[in-house]
Amino acid sequence: MNKSALHFAKAFGHEASDKRLTILKHIGEVGSISEAARCAQVSYKAAWQALETLSNLAGAPLVEKAVGGSGGGGARLTQAGVQLLEAAERLNQARAQVLSALEQRAGNTLSVTGLAGLGLRTSMRNQMLCQIKSIQKSAGTAKVQLILPGGQILVSKITIESAELLDLKVGLSALALCKATAVKVQPSEDLETLEGVNLLTGEVSAVSASVKGGEISVQLMPGLQLIGFAAAHQRLKIGQQVTAAIDESAMVIAMSG
Repeated sequence: MNKSALHFAKAFGHEASDKRLTILKHIGEVGSISEAARCAQVSYKAAWQALETLSNLAGAPLVEKAVGGSGGGGARLTQAGVQLLEAAERLNQARAQVLSALEQRAGNTLSVTGLAGLGLRTSMRNQMLCQIKSIQKSAGTAKVQLILPGGQILVSKITIESAELLDLKVGLSALALCKATAVKVQPSEDLETLEGVNLLTGEVSAVSASVKGGEISVQLMPGLQLIGFAAAHQRLKIGQQVTAAIDESAMVIAMSG
């Protein structure tokens, strides 16, 4: 086995990897990827996706083929796989203790979901706490409706396997993420409804103008900002009512527990 350091922190830096770790744990228990998928209530394809992602993040193979047995062979954890599960259990215990202590100190005003989101390091500047309203699956994709604070609705279009691995359920809290470059801001009077495009309304709170257009900060409600871009000819001004358009496929969902 490669003796280089395993990147444990990368593998479970996000709570969204918990489902993947559950699949890995089941493989260690039952010695079969297909049976582990059934135990975790995900498809075989989703289980393979979980293993590939975790192995990439950890920097080492976590599962290897096992020869023999009544089924003629199966799968077993590598030493790296065993170490990853041990380290994950210790981190989960420590995380639970820290979050519990902070929540009590904050007098139940602290959002644990929002706090866990602070651990995300990503180029996506738009990160918004929301709640899952509905999940519609068809043709290999899942459309997830998300309610933002204030009541506006976002839709994220992801694969069914991703929805399974995130263990999405109606009512759960989630983080909605997207790049600023994926957000097109325009005056509300120029609104054009398009299939598969989210439309969020708000007012301009900051403008960074340039000859080719500029970065726009949109206040959706007090304490909730969205960053996007507008064309130069629109000449948006602070306080102006605008609409932000975001493709459903550009919205990413992150779970923090």
